[in-house]
Amino acid sequence: MNDPTHPVTFLLDPEDNQRLADLCGEHNAHLKQVEEGFGVRISHRGHLFCVDGRDRDVRHAQDVLTALYEDTGNGSSLSPDRVHMAISQIPHDVAKGRVSAHDVVIRVRKSLIRGKSANQKEYLRNILRHDINFGVGPAGTGKTYLAVACAVQALAEEKVERIILVRPAVEAGERLGFLPGDIGQKVDPYLRPLYDALYEMLGSERVGRLIERHVIELAPLAYMRGRTLGNAFVILDEAQNTTEAQMKMFLTRLGFGSQAVITGDPSQVDLPGNVRSGLVHAVSLLGSVDGVSITRFTGQDVVRHPLVQKVIEAYEGEQR
Repeated sequence: MNDPTHPVTFLLDPEDNQRLADLCGEHNAHLKQVEEGFGVRISHRGHLFCVDGRDRDVRHAQDVLTALYEDTGNGSSLSPDRVHMAISQIPHDVAKGRVSAHDVVIRVRKSLIRGKSANQKEYLRNILRHDINFGVGPAGTGKTYLAVACAVQALAEEKVERIILVRPAVEAGERLGFLPGDIGQKVDPYLRPLYDALYEMLGSERVGRLIERHVIELAPLAYMRGRTLGNAFVILDEAQNTTEAQMKMFLTRLGFGSQAVITGDPSQVDLPGNVRSGLVHAVSLLGSVDGVSITRFTGQDVVRHPLVQKVIEAYEGEQR
């Protein structure tokens, strides 16, 4: 039996034309995303909105529009990714209420960053509570981005003296020695996603200055051997491509006043077939260790193009 349909009218408050334009998007693109996401029709006259469709879908669409309008007051523009994430979390997150008092808000320059899905929110809480944190799951779930945001905030609040961003330089069967150029040119492609996140949060000029002063260090995992990393926020990205020995080496580098976040996707291992991923081993070994947290992300946490989530779910379904 079909759900009954009733239009619902509501007012978005406070009335602000700039925020309204941001909510609607260029040529109402954001509103069209919400319409397609729930199969409803949305019309509005100024800040007075009307949503028509099945009762359940109308309620969900209203929750999303209200939550997104609240986001427009945080100083950052809405993006299609943010709209998609808001839609994808219904009814698990947004429909249960607005921003919780327990949500972690990361302040980076003039922007506010917070977890959108339940797993992202738990991930941020874990990073604040524990010294060693694992973020495990598919690409596009915000594992690295949120970790970098936490690192930038910790540096700004002088909780740490430096940020160290690390990646294993083994991908698609290639190793550093076989790549052209000097060490900087060899390492750069592997660290580019980390650069991108830093540039967005701090600006390229400031990132350049901090790197010159060694406040931010980007390095391949092999360069961590023999070091003790004190008073630092250390992020190991793409950790599925570490061996068990490399992961043990990395985790034992941690010094006083430091914390580590290890991110990776166990389904994207590029190691030789007979080599076990250090990430998979560490997660199974350290899950019950006090002071260590493990956050597992799923396709529902993806914040990239909507089709990416469907692709991930298709692959996960084939593996079952």
